[in-house]
Amino acid sequence: MIESGVVVADTERERADALAVRHAVFVEGQGIDEDRELDGLDDEAVHVVAYDDGDPIGAARLREPETGTGKVERVAVREERRGEGWGRRVMATVHTAARESGLTRLVLHAQTEVEGFYRRLGYRTVSDEFEEAGIPHVEMVRALD
Repeated sequence: MIESGVVVADTERERADALAVRHAVFVEGQGIDEDRELDGLDDEAVHVVAYDDGDPIGAARLREPETGTGKVERVAVREERRGEGWGRRVMATVHTAARESGLTRLVLHAQTEVEGFYRRLGYRTVSDEFEEAGIPHVEMVRALD
């Protein structure tokens, strides 16, 4: 584990830290059912975790459901740490991991309240609004250069 920064979770501890952040943000913070949050797809994903002073504060996962296309999921930053640039740093690490895996395109389902965040990172909206886990979302895509 690192003191501060964003890393690909290479150890069980780092992976557990990523899951703990997701639990705090999605289950405790947004009321999403734990069975939905832990959907059985974590074993096929690359996990990213952000630390500040050794405390896990951000997370995301990346899967490859279709050859060449990565799906960015479960992007989370603890509520008290939002607005400090951690989300951008988490996504930069996801993008690097995706490129290193040979992916050329990323897709994600963004909660509509953070659609602008992803747009600023180069994603474009490709769907109408839909509901996922009781929360409005849109599908967004981005080519990797």
